[in-house]
Formats: sequence, C-alpha cells, structure tokens
Amino acid sequence: MTSFMLSGTNASKISSQLTALRHQMGTPAVGMVLTLVVICDESEQYDAVRAATEAAREHPSRILVVISRDPKESNRLDAELRFGESTPGEVILLRLYGELTKHAESVVSPLLLTDTPVVAWWPGDCPDIPAKDPIGMLAQRRIVDARAAADSVAAIAGRARGYVPGDTDLAWTRLTTWRSLLAAAFDQPVGKVKKGTVEAVTGHASALLLAAWLGERLGAPVKVVESAGPGLTAVKLATADGDIVIARGDGRMAMLSRPGQPDRRVALTRRPKSELLAEELRRLDPDEIYEAAIRRLARNHKS
Repeated sequence: MTSFMLSGTNASKISSQLTALRHQMGTPAVGMVLTLVVICDESEQYDAVRAATEAAREHPSRILVVISRDPKESNRLDAELRFGESTPGEVILLRLYGELTKHAESVVSPLLLTDTPVVAWWPGDCPDIPAKDPIGMLAQRRIVDARAAADSVAAIAGRARGYVPGDTDLAWTRLTTWRSLLAAAFDQPVGKVKKGTVEAVTGHASALLLAAWLGERLGAPVKVVESAGPGLTAVKLATADGDIVIARGDGRMAMLSRPGQPDRRVALTRRPKSELLAEELRRLDPDEIYEAAIRRLARNHKS
C-alpha cells in the first residue's frame, strides 16, 4: 500500500495529488462505483476504515474519512491518501481543525466522484436527522448505527421522527439473516400467527425492530422479552397449528422448529460490520420495509 501525506492542504491540492498518484499507479477512477463518506472521530477511524475498505472489495469506492479534530486550533486540513493492491479504490483521511470542523461539507464536496452515488456513514454518533446534516444532504443513502448510541433503544425508536427516504440503520441490516430464515419458515402452510415474542439482551435495538417488522407483516402482537444473550437469542411465533421457534444460544448456530416438521439446525452467525456495510451499499434505493418497521416501532414506543 502507498500512503501519501499532505499537511496544511486544500481540496484542490488533494485532487491534483490523487490524479498524479492514479497515473503513477495506473489505477483510473472510472472503475469506482460510488463515494463513501465516513464521518467519525479519531478513536473510531481505524475500525471504520477497515470495515469500509473490506466493503469496497465488493464496491470499489472513493472512501473519504472525515475526522474532526480540535476546533480551537487554527484552520488547517491534513490529508492522508492511501492506494495499493490491498486498498480497493481510494482511501482519503481528512483531518479538520479550527473552523473547518464546522464546515466539513466544503472540504468533501469537491472530492466527490462525478456522476456516481454518494453514501454517508456515521459509525458512531450521528445527527438527529441525517438528511439535514450538511454532509447528509450530499448523499443519496445515509447509514447510521443505533448500537453506537448511549441509549440504543431511544435511538432506534426515534428514527422515524427524522426519516427521509434513503436513511437506514445497521441495527436493521443485522436482521437480514433472521428475516430470511423467518420468511423461509412460512414456505410450508401454517396456521395464522396469533402472537409472538423476540428474545434478546436488554436494550437491543435490533430486537425492537424485529418485533416491529413481525407485527407489521403478520398483523399480530409481538413483544420483546429479556434473555441472557448474546444479542438476539430467539423468536417464537404462536400459530393455530403450533409454535414456530428459532432459537440461537451461541451467536452462531440456531435451531428452527416448525409444526409438523423435524427440527433443523441452521447457520445464523453474527456478521462483522464490513459485511453489514457491504450489504447496504448493494442497494441505493429507499428501503420501504425498513421505513414501515421504524414507523410501527415509533407508534409502539409511544403507547
């Protein structure tokens, strides 16, 4: 991997250096399919860059990592440009000082790839309404993570208030394998679902979303109950023909039980953040099912 440092720079100089490095390494920007803007602090940047780089193996991207440093220092922009075989696309770390910390969009905007989608990702703290954030306004998709909030339950319950098409939360993405398995459980005819429970550790944002989604799709009351974990541990749906149960006690393998069918062990592994991010980058259109789930969750949380 090649790393190039620019201290006290600006967007124009960064663009010029990017062009020079691309010519030097023979890696044209036309192969990149989107710009991923990662907004984080210094303590989060290592893990965030690692996840974004892994996701970029499936979606070659220009990755702009915006790191706000000391707002009391004099105005300065430091940049680190990373290229190489181990780095799909381009990774550009932007460290902002002084007043620039309040105007990150002015630094990011000139560095966006032309005629390609823009995705903004907040791996840690995020704005209350991402679509109204200056960087969020540049993006077609905005990814946040309720798990990073001090109160993940309040965070996910409040997503509907500021929802704009294009928003999503990794708390929802973590449910993809659960939702697929639950859908498969209904491949064979079963009786109408009367009620259900989702079991998870206390304060698990994804559990609330899963219960809301199930309630929305099945038209039945589904509540969340506490378990010892790890994470989500079980879903139980009571039907007229008997219970449908998915139980996962180790975070890796689950047991699927259905009326009139033999029990079946299935893989249900907790996925790393890079896989979650890669999944979200596959779709750039609004996720209407997520919207319906968070709106139901907001209604349930008020009652």
